[in-house]
Amino acid sequence: MTDETLRLTARITGVVQGVGFRYWTARKADELLLKGTVRNSADGSVELVAEGSAADVDSIVKWLHSSRAPGRVENVDFQVSDATGEFDDFRIID
Repeated sequence: MTDETLRLTARITGVVQGVGFRYWTARKADELLLKGTVRNSADGSVELVAEGSAADVDSIVKWLHSSRAPGRVENVDFQVSDATGEFDDFRIID
């Protein structure tokens, strides 16, 4: 494992709005020391951008696919790229 900082950009679909999904995702991101944002989209999906270590990015991707994520996640489309360093913390965007 390297100390490389990565950026996860994800779109989560299913029953993920109105069930506390953004709040639980922010809590998990804080636990993993990730920085970024989570927000609801007009189409009913949730958008997540998170930056952190490769291990922590992998952990949140696994969590998103697990039964521990609130609501009912049907699909997680995601890309991993180099981090930009633009975030100072993790925030829920309303």
